Amino acid sequence: MDMWRDIFVPIWMLWAILAAVAAQRLSELVIARRNTRRLLARGAQEVGGRHYPIIIACHASWMVALAFWVWRYQPALNAAFLVVYLLLQVARVWTMASLGRYWTTRIITVADAPLVRRGPYRYLRHPNYVIVVLEVIVLPLVFGAWPLALVFSLLNAVVLMVRLRVENAVLAERATV
Repeated sequence: MDMWRDIFVPIWMLWAILAAVAAQRLSELVIARRNTRRLLARGAQEVGGRHYPIIIACHASWMVALAFWVWRYQPALNAAFLVVYLLLQVARVWTMASLGRYWTTRIITVADAPLVRRGPYRYLRHPNYVIVVLEVIVLPLVFGAWPLALVFSLLNAVVLMVRLRVENAVLAERATV
């Protein structure tokens, strides 16, 4: 079977994929909130919190747009992009596990904590953002929604430019301490 060929599957399978992604994202928010509370209780500080609601809105809109696309077009499934997306999830878990209790969806800085240099952080400064960029492209392509991949990639790029500027400034301060 040619993996690059679209496969027509029952619509419930498409909805199941979206539901699984939504459940994953919500569970990550729960983990992030728990870690954030714990870090703040230890004296950590949040930086750049004003752009956080924009990130949440962007990612929520991405999911809503994907749901609308599936509802409207009932597309075929691209198995190759689904495999790529699943591999990205393995990378996501690796990234989260590498940060452990320091992983959050916000920019939280702990002055006395060393910078993480294990896992994917040995190779990339911001592996989680690389994964997010790829997810925003790849998941819509699972459903043949290349216009959504394009639009949300551009929106995500704008949000990430702001976030990376703030986060890199915080990391630069910590690196010199």
